[in-house]
Formats: sequence, structure tokens, C-alpha cells
Amino acid sequence: MNAEVTIRETTPEDAPLILDFIRGIAEYEKLAHEVVATEESLRDSLFGPDRCAECLLAFLGDEPVAYAIFFHNFSTFIGRRGLYLEDLFVKPERRGLGIGKRLLVHLAGIARDRKCGRFEWVALDWNESAINFYKNLGAEMKQEWELFRLDEAGIARVAEMG
Repeated sequence: MNAEVTIRETTPEDAPLILDFIRGIAEYEKLAHEVVATEESLRDSLFGPDRCAECLLAFLGDEPVAYAIFFHNFSTFIGRRGLYLEDLFVKPERRGLGIGKRLLVHLAGIARDRKCGRFEWVALDWNESAINFYKNLGAEMKQEWELFRLDEAGIARVAEMG
């Protein structure tokens, strides 16, 4: 395949394509039943006045083949913001072409240019190919940390405890 890989920021018109990628990663991660995002919720979250995340698309020629969604977090220990990668997904039939690495390199450039002190993400413990890919890039696996989460119902329940 000789087509060139290009990466660009998304626009509100990309919401249907972004949702397709979200469904793709959810299916790959065996979590399709958890997707409740809509084109409208994506437009609001990615492009609305209270924008909370950003999205990149990667193309092989004219074909959309991958996406990444990221946002800023903050580290109290270093006193600076970081970049958190929520999703990175390359269509299965386009893996092995260096597209995922191109997206990570692009994101690292954004983190550098925005003076982020960290660039972080998580991987499912069964996804050995992703884990090995990240380790080969020099990413450090933080084994001493456990992820905790409250879903919307849990947030409401805890908020009512006060």
C-alpha cells in the first residue's frame, strides 16, 4: 500500500465517523453493550462551548482508518497539565502499517507543544499486542495503580450522601 497517511483534527461534521470508530473499538474490546454515545453528545463534548475532549482522524489516502480521542488532565505532583489518551483505534484490516504509531507520535508532539508533563493512557490487561506496542515505544506500565470508576448512577448515589 503506497497511500500516504495523514492526520487531522476533527470537525462537527465528523461526528458520525467518530461514532463509528467508537463502536469499532467497543466491539474490539467486547464492550459494545456499553456504548450510549450519540452524534449529538459527541458534537457537544468535542465541539460545543464546554468542549472537554479532542479527536484526531488518520487517513490512508482518502480512507479513514484510525482515530484518537484525548483530553487534558492535571498532575499535582509536577504541577502541570498532562495529556490523557482515552481511545486509539486502528481498523483491524489496516493494522501493521504504522498508523497507530503515527497517531501516538502526533499526540506526543501535541503534549510537547502544550508543555504537558505527562502523556498517559490505559490498556486492557488481555490486549497483549497493545501492551507490547506501548512498551516498545518506551512507555512505562504503572502496575501499582488501580482504576476506580463511578458510573452515572454511582455519581448520583455518592453525591446524595452529603
